[in-house]
Amino acid sequence: MGGVLAGKSRQAPSFFLWALRDPLSGRLQRAQIVKGWLRGGEVREWVFDIACSNGLTPDPMDHRCPDNGARVNLSDCSTTRDKGDVELSVLWTDPDFNAAERSYYYARVLENPSCRWSTWDAVRVGVEPNPALPPTIQERAWNSPIWYAPTAVAGTGTTAGELQETHLED
Repeated sequence: MGGVLAGKSRQAPSFFLWALRDPLSGRLQRAQIVKGWLRGGEVREWVFDIACSNGLTPDPMDHRCPDNGARVNLSDCSTTRDKGDVELSVLWTDPDFNAAERSYYYARVLENPSCRWSTWDAVRVGVEPNPALPPTIQERAWNSPIWYAPTAVAGTGTTAGELQETHLED
């Protein structure tokens, strides 16, 4: 959980993610890697779905999982029982890695949708849920970021990423 990857190799980093469902919580819907990087002085971010429940696979173009069909019945807050997984595991390698760019990665796992606490309260007392709030949420867990730091360019004391930033801004 967390740390720094020194850019000693120009190979893309690989991450192994293994998530287990909390027995008192919802089933797992998908696992993601969130990648952030700096380009041209601007912070960019991309979310990759890397593991999907129910044997589904991420789309190779947009890296998103298809809908697994999990639903919430808003009249009693029950959820679809046969959708989602109790465990997700995957080895993922960054398909867009640039060894010269500083970047960070963190993993997160999303459960199937469930009722928001205010929806549960509305159901219990027999009133309509607050229309100003979404009736459902997706609980999630995440780790501390893992930072990628390019190695210094020989004789300059500057990282390759810093050199690239200077070049992009010129």
